Amino acid sequence: MSLPHPTAVITGSMCAASVRCYAAALRAGTLLIDIDEVRLPLRHSHHRYRVDGTGGVQTLTVPLTGPTNNMATPLSEVRLSEHGDWRRLHWGALYSAYGRSPYFDYVADDLHRVIVEGRQQGLHEFNSQLHQVIVEFMDLPLVTRELQRGEATQGMLDLRGRIAMKRPDNLAIATVPYYQMWASHHGFQPDLSILDLMMNMGREGIVVLMQMSREL
Repeated sequence: MSLPHPTAVITGSMCAASVRCYAAALRAGTLLIDIDEVRLPLRHSHHRYRVDGTGGVQTLTVPLTGPTNNMATPLSEVRLSEHGDWRRLHWGALYSAYGRSPYFDYVADDLHRVIVEGRQQGLHEFNSQLHQVIVEFMDLPLVTRELQRGEATQGMLDLRGRIAMKRPDNLAIATVPYYQMWASHHGFQPDLSILDLMMNMGREGIVVLMQMSREL
């Protein structure tokens, strides 16, 4: 199912969302974040993101605390856990995967401030800060704001529960191969976090995103 020329894309608060998600959002030009979404157990992209490295695709998980398995818990109330020194583990994984990529050094300081030095307490706060770094570094013409309660959503593309799940989505988003550092080891890996595109392509990644979503 596709929606011609959507006026906006609606998602929950997603952690370094997939390239597919950003392609859809860029096509619309506006991304609305539903911080009241209560379907956290049904999706993994709220606090997980996939990167590519020497050993292949790796899923990094931001640990959560509190009643995260309660279907009635809105994303705005989901809290981070500092268990297991996950911030430094994530940074180590990102450095291992992308430390020699073309654009890592240019964005490393900003990412380090969010991931390692960050003192965020809520998942949405963490996700929002990552999103801001991504949009600013890639210079994406994307307006991002929170979805208001009761806001009319006609003409919008609702991706809540539809993208970055275990089962494939049915969106009209093409797979467009782009340069990946580790492609010579195990081939092109689609549907990774936007961080992969950013590290490998920098601002040229916007061309890939536009090509992916031209049928939407």
